[in-house]
Amino acid sequence: MFQRREAPALFGFVGRSGAGKTTIITDVIDCLRLDGFAVSAVKRAHDGFDLDRPGKDSWRLREAGCREVMLVGDRRFALLHEYDIASEPAPLALALRMQKVDIILFEGFRGAPIPMIEVHRPSLGLPMLWPAYPSVVAIAADGAVECPLPVLDLAKADDVAAFLTAHLGLKIHGDDAGAARGDNGSARERMRDGGPNIARATSTDRRGVGEG
Repeated sequence: MFQRREAPALFGFVGRSGAGKTTIITDVIDCLRLDGFAVSAVKRAHDGFDLDRPGKDSWRLREAGCREVMLVGDRRFALLHEYDIASEPAPLALALRMQKVDIILFEGFRGAPIPMIEVHRPSLGLPMLWPAYPSVVAIAADGAVECPLPVLDLAKADDVAAFLTAHLGLKIHGDDAGAARGDNGSARERMRDGGPNIARATSTDRRGVGEG
């Protein structure tokens, strides 16, 4: 489970607080899974966060000097890793610690060198993060946006997932994946056929880290 292997495709979602990043990510994950992709996610937490509580056995083990403490139950495990480097690990380094999947989605890693979609709600009255973050390759918005990048409808997770897979150069797994999704699977076909304007920025030669 933990052996080193080829890196998965990496893609990020960024945006202002309250823009709905986690909501669109969970909807996109549903689309990707129905297309046959195995997906994992990494979320940037606030600095100094801790899943542990002072006084608990796992906390005492860490305080004693353990670099890693793993909590294991009947349904899941959690690995608490302490790192003392000045900056957080890079997305690829984090991805290589995880179980093998097709795609890993990152939320909140604004400065990471991976392709990203910015989630933007004009109604919040806040400026976009782009162009300060050049890794942003598209905007997912719930209103009109003046931007030279592709603008995706935030309410259409299927189109967002279609853009993501096309940008990474990934193909749907299996011939029956579209049937499993019903009519929503048509977004992939529109991308391949040069359909809606989201296709103008997709390219199968642009890939995430580790895609070669």
